[in-house]
Amino acid sequence: MLENLNTRIVRVLLAGAAAIIFLLGFVVCTDVFGRALFNSPLKGTPEIVSMSIVIICFLLAGYSVQSGSMIYTDVFASMFGVRGRAFAQLLSAVLGILFFGLIVWGSYEPTLHAWVSGEYEGEGALRVPAFPARIVVLVGAVLVVISYCFIAVHAARALVTGRAADEPHSAPVQI
Repeated sequence: MLENLNTRIVRVLLAGAAAIIFLLGFVVCTDVFGRALFNSPLKGTPEIVSMSIVIICFLLAGYSVQSGSMIYTDVFASMFGVRGRAFAQLLSAVLGILFFGLIVWGSYEPTLHAWVSGEYEGEGALRVPAFPARIVVLVGAVLVVISYCFIAVHAARALVTGRAADEPHSAPVQI
């Protein structure tokens, strides 16, 4: 149940990232046409784009882990048996938990500070609040840790049983 909830949340964030990418295209095009045609760029475009890139990356991070799109080499994985692949997945998941856990640990206080102090990015024409990007980094990293935990559990189970997670259990055939 928790795994299904995590999957749903990650897919909603994927759709959110797609919407942001779509809207960002309009922002960049407006800035370019404003510069070329009217000699007046869209104010704040660099700030919006820089914050959006961070937000997009962390909105997509959970999906990339869940879909198996993180760095994975079929050539090497196919050389190992089920237990070898399970060990590699387990090791990868543990390292992912550690790495993204450090991101969660390191971004909690700055996120809280950005929220409380009203921290902004940018100077001049447009000042963009920093807390949305910081919150997305924190939430995205937490979802990645949760996804890696599920992967670690499945890999540990496959390591112990010698059966891949997607393999059906061999049940006796009754006639």
